[in-house]
Amino acid sequence: MSKAHFGLIGLGVMGENLVLNAERNGYSSVVFNRTYAKTEDFLKGRAAGLNIIGAHTLEEFVGALERPRRILMMIKAGAPIDAMIAQISPLLEDGDLLIDGGNSLYTDTERRVKELESQSFGYIGMGVSGGAKGALEGPSMMPGGTKAAYDAIEGLVRKMAAQVEDGPCVTYIGPGGAGHFVKTVHNGIEYGIEQILVEAYDLMKRCAGMNGLAMAQVFDGWNQLEELSSYLVEITEVCLRTRDPEDGGDLVEKILDVAGQKGTGLWTVVSALEMGVPVPTIYAALNGRVMSSLHGERQLAAQVIGAPEAAAVSLGEPSEGMPALRDAITLACIASYAQGMALMVEASTLHDYNLNLSSIAQIWKGGCIIRAKLLQRIQNAYDTNPDLANLMVDPWFAEQVNARLSGLRQVVAGAALAGIPVPCLSSTLDYIDSYRTARLPQNLLQAMRDCFGAHTYQRVDREGSFHTEWL
Repeated sequence: MSKAHFGLIGLGVMGENLVLNAERNGYSSVVFNRTYAKTEDFLKGRAAGLNIIGAHTLEEFVGALERPRRILMMIKAGAPIDAMIAQISPLLEDGDLLIDGGNSLYTDTERRVKELESQSFGYIGMGVSGGAKGALEGPSMMPGGTKAAYDAIEGLVRKMAAQVEDGPCVTYIGPGGAGHFVKTVHNGIEYGIEQILVEAYDLMKRCAGMNGLAMAQVFDGWNQLEELSSYLVEITEVCLRTRDPEDGGDLVEKILDVAGQKGTGLWTVVSALEMGVPVPTIYAALNGRVMSSLHGERQLAAQVIGAPEAAAVSLGEPSEGMPALRDAITLACIASYAQGMALMVEASTLHDYNLNLSSIAQIWKGGCIIRAKLLQRIQNAYDTNPDLANLMVDPWFAEQVNARLSGLRQVVAGAALAGIPVPCLSSTLDYIDSYRTARLPQNLLQAMRDCFGAHTYQRVDREGSFHTEWL
């Protein structure tokens, strides 16, 4: 019996869909799951009649693969990955390659690459975005590790990836944990845009009194525009349009307002804090999920902390696409991308990743959750200037900021007067205003630090460090 081209460990929804993707693209596979019953169900069900076999044990699994072996792990991040590496490593031989396709912390991937390369095995940390449908039909993939390890899987992943006009949505990201870091930032941007869109929904509902269908029509209009056309806007419209089968009302209004998270948004914010990169829009999105978890406390607070008197918030007419709100949402989405790109610039410098931001924008144009027409503009910006400090100073994006800033101000000011929280929109306004301010008030902060702690300060009129006996 001939050996399989490709091995998969972990038959969750993503794992199943990825191995079906590989088989459809001509790669025979062997699969292994912790419980063989799950493997058996898969082989009798979705994999029936396909060039996919199952293994009862890791020994059987490894033995069924052609050399050099290519093994994708789709299991829970953290300790389970380390445990699997420990179990399977004694069965591998020189040149075999393990691929972690989950959402692992990039520093863990850095460690694993070093450990396994020292044993003559290859190791790839590969971010995969697109959800279950993307995994089956073509995801965006972000592999990192040694270039030699990537070269060994390039043919496979280029066929499996989503395809857009200028190529497959996969590229070699960089050494070590670069692939998983870029996927982490991708998810941070995703957090930001999702929260931005729910803030738009909240304003439409509370300020304009719109129902789900009316809101869906506005989102549908936004999705026709270059600046906002995206997968997330598209599915927001779908969610708002969906009716509750029991009473025909808006289904979203029956859903508890407590949002979950799997940690990647937190990793983005922690990395940004450690690297000294401001990501306030992304942080506000993360904090929005954390605040939502305080459901019981919020019910009590609503009874004892008064709301302001009703105030009109001018969002623009729905028939015209609510232009003020549209401008606010557009700038906040731009800010979310800009902050993620700035974080990758800093990480690339600190870790010698040599990230190509144009290529990263290109592979995000298809398959992934944050795919959007705006990514072509981002790709163009970094093609023109690979050393761009911040996306907002690119000529096209600067024009967008200048044209839309008044709309953002109008919406944020109105929401504040009405007592409606818009954490991402207000954080975006602060971010833009801070970034465009040539002189911030931190000169007084430095004076205070020197006053209480003799931390010294620098002057604008001469070189050197200075200290004053303030008291």
